[in-house]
Amino acid sequence: MTERRAILSGSTFEEQIGYARAVVDGDWVHVSGTTGFDYTTMTISDDVVEQAEQCLRNIEAALTEAGCGFADVVRVRYLLPDREDFEPCWPALRRRFGEVRPAATMLVCGLSDPRMKIEIEVYARRRLA
Repeated sequence: MTERRAILSGSTFEEQIGYARAVVDGDWVHVSGTTGFDYTTMTISDDVVEQAEQCLRNIEAALTEAGCGFADVVRVRYLLPDREDFEPCWPALRRRFGEVRPAATMLVCGLSDPRMKIEIEVYARRRLA
């Protein structure tokens, strides 16, 4: 039987809305859209680059718990309310994905909280040992 388990980050949003930070389904790891909230303090920076860095730390924690890392990411989606905020984030994104080169999409859309300036979602495939 294929392994399926939820990974929770401790975000209050997971409980309030009813979702998991990530779901491991066999070799696949589906990481939910992740914002720049620091889930230990439930605070968020006003700076989009700092938010992107926090998104990536949150995603890294979920990937690690799932038994993989950024090298296993095959797909990434970037969601931003303001397209002008995307380019300043490129160096942070390149540090994590520059060697990996996952398929990627950037969408301009509204996010659920006006403090949120970027949301990142990834799909990874765990490699067999």
